[in-house]
Amino acid sequence: MCGIFGYVGKKNEGARIVFKGLKELEYRGYDSWGIASVTLKDPRKFYLIKKTGKIGNFDSSELPKSSLSLGHTRWATHGGVTQENAHPHLDCSQTIAVIHNGIIENFQEIKDPLLKEGHHFESETDTEVAAHLIEKFSKNSSFDEAVRKTFRQIKGLNAIAAINLKEKTIVAARNGSPLVVGFGRNENFLASDATALSPYTKEVYYLSENELAIISQEKIIIKNVISGKILTVRKQKIDWSYKDTTTGKYPHFMIKEINEQPKVLLNILENFEADVKRLANEIKKAEDIIWVGCGTAGNAALAGKYLFSKIAGVKSDAVLGSEFCYFGKNLDKKSLPIFLSQSGETIDIVQPASELKKRGIKIAALINRLGSSLYRISDTKILLGAGPEICVLSTKVFTAKLAVLLLTAFALKGKLSDGKRELESAIIQSQKILSKEYFEKYLKKLIPALKEKQNIFTIGRGLFYPIALEAALKIKEVTYLHVEGLAGGELKHGVIALIENGLPAIVFAPNDETYNDIISNATEIKARSGTIIGISHKNHEVFDYFLPLADSKEATIIPAIIIIHLIGYHLALALKRDPDKPRNLAKSVTVK
Repeated sequence: MCGIFGYVGKKNEGARIVFKGLKELEYRGYDSWGIASVTLKDPRKFYLIKKTGKIGNFDSSELPKSSLSLGHTRWATHGGVTQENAHPHLDCSQTIAVIHNGIIENFQEIKDPLLKEGHHFESETDTEVAAHLIEKFSKNSSFDEAVRKTFRQIKGLNAIAAINLKEKTIVAARNGSPLVVGFGRNENFLASDATALSPYTKEVYYLSENELAIISQEKIIIKNVISGKILTVRKQKIDWSYKDTTTGKYPHFMIKEINEQPKVLLNILENFEADVKRLANEIKKAEDIIWVGCGTAGNAALAGKYLFSKIAGVKSDAVLGSEFCYFGKNLDKKSLPIFLSQSGETIDIVQPASELKKRGIKIAALINRLGSSLYRISDTKILLGAGPEICVLSTKVFTAKLAVLLLTAFALKGKLSDGKRELESAIIQSQKILSKEYFEKYLKKLIPALKEKQNIFTIGRGLFYPIALEAALKIKEVTYLHVEGLAGGELKHGVIALIENGLPAIVFAPNDETYNDIISNATEIKARSGTIIGISHKNHEVFDYFLPLADSKEATIIPAIIIIHLIGYHLALALKRDPDKPRNLAKSVTVK
């Protein structure tokens, strides 16, 4: 949630560079935006623009010439979606501008004394207290020291960035919310996500917890927030190009990323043997295995539980990240929690992982973001290598996780070659499903029928239960329709009361031990006038629509969910939804 972008350098296009950076960060989710710039025309006061809603078609040529600029996209927490509450916020003297991600938990404790001291507040936000606190400390300290003192006083998981009119620097600090600095030539950058930096630099540094960056045109200095000590910076190279963050020949990121899945899966098939063996060895040492994820990653975690039970005969558990704090207190050093994440910054993942580390418990992670918080704190990590995933909805990272889980389960059993054969078959099937011919023959006629519905069921059993859950999540996220995923056997335990004439049910009927039972469930729905959409290796008389899916054994779950990705995308287009930026959703959830 929320996006941060800052520029300081020799160019006078700083405000436009920041604006473009905010556009690159739109996928994170936001409801207002703003930019503060020190202009070449009048450096005695900030140029400040703050707007509600999306950046849209704002004409960036209206922005002034500036070589120091700071921008923000806001997801409202404290205070409504108003122009006054949009960031950046200024202090009383109008010489300090601050942006902020996270929640300042003790903002009222800070605000009350500031009010008594005569500070005037313009917004309802918790963020504004940081601007006034920096103002207060700046009277007797340097600007960067004032920011450091302010950050030490605020509680919670936050990232702040500030500029002033007196010096050409950006000062930023983080604890929880992500920040990354980018190194240029006679210019430097700040962002909440390295993808926004890719047009300008490939050299970055991801700030760790309680680190502060002083960013000027010539250099970047990193300090420890607590001690004030200057730290050694080890730059990292971004291993993907700017073209990976553009749609290219595709109309949307979602369909581009759906089509990238065979390539991502092939990379895992060919290059991940050492990674999965290493993870399998760590799993062998543990007495308890717990898969942890949120949203789509939570469904992958549940799939991991089923895969390890079915393939390797290994007992494990799966817990939602947001519920882990109520579950993980009993874990000890014999346990191995395995966290699954796309961004590596989601607070419901990073916080429990950090707490476990403090208790001396080793953690493992499947993650797609190099340098993220989860990546840095994990003892055993597999970088998924799916490339930037710009669409808010996760598609290629989800199937990458499934592929790694599948291979790791087979490696644990000592039959990795069998897992590779299954994954290879799944890749071949995925390529067929992504063909124009498959869409024209099977999906094209289905989309108009689903478009008219308000409710959809997705049902599966066994390994396809978590796939049914993910199918429901994916369609509801991108279309705003009500979609309910459930285990087929739960149909009679209440849900069957909702079946009505024409209600569509997407039924996963694979060539395994669940087939006969799931067909019985489909028959029960059909008997109550429901419409059955069968995803299966063979057609059945109960299906009103048949979406063929060849058998790849356990790996069949991968092409099965790709069918759903296509349904969700094309249904969103039919309903005139934005598939890349669904309403109210954010790519990385950094507040609880």
